[in-house]
Amino acid sequence: MTAEAVLETTRQAAAPDPDLIPEQGGLWSAKRRALTVGLVLTITFIASEALAVVTIMPVVARDLGGLGLYGWVFSAFMLGNVVGIVVAGRQADHYGPARPFVGGLALFSAGLAIAGLAPSMIVLVCGRALQGIGAGAVPAVAYVAIGRSLPEQLRARMMAVLSTAWVLPGLMGPAVSAAVASLFGWRAVFLGLLPLVAVTGSLAMPALIRLGRQQYGDSDPNPGAGTEHKLGDGLATAAGAGLMLGGLTLAAGSSQVLIGIGLLVAGIAVIGRSLRRLLPAGTFAARRGLPAVILTRGLLTFTFFGADAYVTLTITTVRHHSPALAGLAVTGSTLAWTAGAWLQSRLNGRWEARRLVGTGLAIVVVGLGTMAMVLLPATPVYVAIAAWTVAGFGIGIAYAPTSLLMLREAPAGREGWASASLSLADVLGTALGIGVGGAAVAAATAHGWPLSSGVGAAFAIAGAGAAALAFASRRLPSSRAAADPPAPA
Repeated sequence: MTAEAVLETTRQAAAPDPDLIPEQGGLWSAKRRALTVGLVLTITFIASEALAVVTIMPVVARDLGGLGLYGWVFSAFMLGNVVGIVVAGRQADHYGPARPFVGGLALFSAGLAIAGLAPSMIVLVCGRALQGIGAGAVPAVAYVAIGRSLPEQLRARMMAVLSTAWVLPGLMGPAVSAAVASLFGWRAVFLGLLPLVAVTGSLAMPALIRLGRQQYGDSDPNPGAGTEHKLGDGLATAAGAGLMLGGLTLAAGSSQVLIGIGLLVAGIAVIGRSLRRLLPAGTFAARRGLPAVILTRGLLTFTFFGADAYVTLTITTVRHHSPALAGLAVTGSTLAWTAGAWLQSRLNGRWEARRLVGTGLAIVVVGLGTMAMVLLPATPVYVAIAAWTVAGFGIGIAYAPTSLLMLREAPAGREGWASASLSLADVLGTALGIGVGGAAVAAATAHGWPLSSGVGAAFAIAGAGAAALAFASRRLPSSRAAADPPAPA
């Protein structure tokens, strides 16, 4: 399937329903076509990188050593996201989405180059952190563009269109990255993605520049909107999360238990203070409204991605099968996510967001439980492909409704702040889910236990996140009537 074919499929699927207000047009109307194409291709690029890295990481870990840092390769990317999101949210509210988009792509490119040339696992982790800072701009840019340029009738459709952008990477990314790593080495996967930065940037920038000018003109309509998310708080949040994950890794994977506990406590104190300023008041208490939306999103990513990072490790290292087979599980999950996203776009007008999230969560739990069974030698390894495809379908149903609720609850002119809060929950949930699981893997490696026990603990931790999510999702606001959004903490 070519890129043109994917875009044509996306265009046909995204054609406006006849019951939409005619004068609003559809996603492919003349006034929206450039923005739609630009965002689709940008997400395609990000998806290609994400799926390539998760597919080749077992090979990278064998080459560079340092399996104890396996989880950090993903967590460093997510912690870098925190810094990028905070900066991008402020910039998007003040100046429009074009400026953070350019800066993000530049930093992402630098991170790709460092990762591709990394002589050790720790350098790779640093490169991934820089990639994360750059990639953090993309969610803020996308949500601000959607919130300020599309009527509510088109937002659910646009979320599904962006999920469709994962189709081509999902079909080809894992297989291509595995083949490239086999023929030319894993470094070529990182370095080979660099040309895509220039292509996606040149296509998306004109539409984002026009959007910024249309919304802002020569002055900032809401000069106080960007002050809630400060760079210092973003850095403190990333540092706090890093201290927590480092403490967990030390406490679980070495004899330095007391030092690890000290780092963990310090990290909790630092991140707790900064998040009170960054997230809406009442987030950790699941206060109904935007706070519950933010917490639900964080727990959703904690649950899914806390297990997703260890699916390929299960297939390749625990069960001793090829990266190509592991790539099939990644592909199945990605395509099923897209299918779930389109299903939620059809059900969105009839089902409450709480029902969509609950249904998706139940499906994810089924896939997660089945995936855990693959750790047992008696279970055919091919079950992993079906299991993680099921989980992908579930998160496809549950993920987009939280984005739509955020846009509904966001104050006018402060979409950047609200989308940055959601994105912070996104990346912190992912980083902590993967990091805590990584600590379990490090513990198994350090103590000579079977690797399957560490991965099994990672899956169990993701299951605990699902239990917390089941409670938090009951506090979600109605998706049929907007509530007044709370002030930031």
